[in-house]
Amino acid sequence: MVNESADAPPRRTLRPARRRRLVLLIGAVLVLAVAAAVLVPLLTPGPKVERARPLVIPEGWRASQVYAAVDQTLAVASGTTEKAAGTADLPLPAEAKGNPEGYLFPATYPVTSDSTPQGLLRYMVDTAVERFGADHIAAGARRNGVSAYQTVTIASIVQAEADTEGDMGKVARVIYNRVERDMPLQMDSTLNYALNRSTLDTTTGDTKIDSPYNSYERKGLPPTPIGNPGEQAMAAAITPTPGPWLYFVTVAPGDTRFTGSYAEQQRNVEEFNRNRRSASGG
Repeated sequence: MVNESADAPPRRTLRPARRRRLVLLIGAVLVLAVAAAVLVPLLTPGPKVERARPLVIPEGWRASQVYAAVDQTLAVASGTTEKAAGTADLPLPAEAKGNPEGYLFPATYPVTSDSTPQGLLRYMVDTAVERFGADHIAAGARRNGVSAYQTVTIASIVQAEADTEGDMGKVARVIYNRVERDMPLQMDSTLNYALNRSTLDTTTGDTKIDSPYNSYERKGLPPTPIGNPGEQAMAAAITPTPGPWLYFVTVAPGDTRFTGSYAEQQRNVEEFNRNRRSASGG
């Protein structure tokens, strides 16, 4: 044990109050350092994250309408997207022969400054191929004696002709019944597609046009879909409602009449015409 000399000066020690102040000061410095580490990255401007814009493709739109919408959304010259469709290497079925009609799947697609017509078209076709290539679609097509591509064609007519979702299965049945009986479809929607229009007014002259989409003159299905159907129309095309119907007409909104009798169809058409004249004040 070593004893200190009585003459040695006493050692200086920190008083309790000073020790506490020093601890508090060190703690405050540490808090400020941590806060700076957290806040500086938050306050320093980083790269901007671009918000995608929505491109909405409604059910039943034709390819021409989709092309125009993409052109407008991307602010490119009219016709750009239609030209791109021929060079986009789209994964279409062989039956389509490079025509994406029917496979530009109706949905909402994100658009950014990096989006291109080719990229958006491929996104739409990839989505359609995924949805329409499902096992239940292929099984339904086989059950109905048609190809998957023909099923898309039938669904596109259903999409254009049905007044309500509840009518879709019956419209699909009319199509199958007429094809099985070797009757022309006589669908105004196919004529409208051929004439690039949308109207309820079909004249005798319209039914005489020379077009593979003239389903008044030509039997069987048109060579391609006439629009881009949604999933409800596809469901109707693979599982049509059982029934003997060969004709239908929407006499008033929400009131579509289906029948297997031509005489009854004529009466329904007359009611449709009366309703139209009444609505127009004629």
